[in-house]
Amino acid sequence: MKRILAAVAGGMVFAAASVAVADNLASSKQTDFFAPGRHQFYVWCAGGADYTAVQKGRSAEDAQMKLYNAVKAAGHATCWPVWQGRISG
Repeated sequence: MKRILAAVAGGMVFAAASVAVADNLASSKQTDFFAPGRHQFYVWCAGGADYTAVQKGRSAEDAQMKLYNAVKAAGHATCWPVWQGRISG
């Protein structure tokens, strides 16, 4: 009985994770990733304080590299911006 409950719980966790991944790969998110504009990032810093930032760019990748270079130039070489989405407006 415990094995069956563990298997059911594991299946539910797997299903929830699959839905989250599918949401991230949705066409609207892909469109936002490649669209120009303001992009929001979670800046993860190893051994430091993480924060959020917004950067304009021709795409999320362009904005990410602009932000990364600015953060690195400010002396924070162990930080990396992780894309969260495009901001309208």
